[in-house]
Amino acid sequence: MDPTLVLVAAGLLIGLSKGGLGGPVPVALVTPLLSQIMPASQAVGVALPLLIFADGFALWAYWRQWEEAYVRRMLPLGVIGVGMGVLLLAALAPHDTLLRRVLGLFTLTIILYKTLGGRLTTIKYQPRTWHAYLAGWASGFGSALANVGAPPFTAYMLLQNISPRSFVGTTTLFFAIINLLKLPGFLGAGVLDLQQLVSLSWVFALIPFGVWLGRKVVGCINPRVFEWMMLAALFAASLALLLSSPR
Repeated sequence: MDPTLVLVAAGLLIGLSKGGLGGPVPVALVTPLLSQIMPASQAVGVALPLLIFADGFALWAYWRQWEEAYVRRMLPLGVIGVGMGVLLLAALAPHDTLLRRVLGLFTLTIILYKTLGGRLTTIKYQPRTWHAYLAGWASGFGSALANVGAPPFTAYMLLQNISPRSFVGTTTLFFAIINLLKLPGFLGAGVLDLQQLVSLSWVFALIPFGVWLGRKVVGCINPRVFEWMMLAALFAASLALLLSSPR
């Protein structure tokens, strides 16, 4: 793959997602895509500043539209999940092939969630406090290890009585905090190289364009068709990670 094209695609995918096109699926594709041109641990690290930058646009769009009670409930265990995820990422970083297998499995969880997640709203749900704790921990852990924390968080939130706008706003706030919490750990673990980040700073300029493009075309493209296209790309990326040869 051409590194420049991969980086352009990564920036645009993040922007499109924050612009309302495809939900978390385009974002989930970014780390597997970057891992095709750099070690897997670096791919996880490079994606983080891009996500933090994009979070700023999402927070602006959904400012004060969140339900803070859910964030406060899930965040304490989310912090623990982030710490555990960073430690495991640091331990796996020298073992690129093994980390690629792990990233491939986490990527498959997005496909599984998007395929089966629609059935969650038909479940007769009995709320339990520990469900929020488990969702918070799993989301923090998955986000820190592979930038894939959306499935457990989204599954829990779908079972709550919350409006669609509050749903998106709460998701935005939770992961904006989680992403910021990951930053010191990534720097300490050495998976985020500031010098490399400076050399890729031009990618940040693509994110606002992607947000604008996402908002423009969201009403012109069948969202289900776009989502299935992204899921097909995710499946191909997960296979590439799972079947990659030792380096």
